[in-house]
Amino acid sequence: MKGIVLFLAVMFVFPAQGAFAAVKPCDELKSEIEAKLQDKGVQGYSLEIIPADQVKEEKVVGSCEGGSKKIIYSRGGKQETKKKGQKE
Repeated sequence: MKGIVLFLAVMFVFPAQGAFAAVKPCDELKSEIEAKLQDKGVQGYSLEIIPADQVKEEKVVGSCEGGSKKIIYSRGGKQETKKKGQKE
């Protein structure tokens, strides 16, 4: 019985550790998030990669590079700003 429990623990615990240890590059994650937003028809937004310790009240939509950076979402991207006639 102990052998079966040990076998099951090894089969399920060790592979799961690899998934948690995976570090995703920020640009790759940002591209994935942009694709999902475009598929949903979302327009007039911006995504920005910032250090995790600089996040204040922004809406965080992703964490990358081992949690050291965050991807924040905000409404009113560059396209929407141009429509309002503001200069860059």
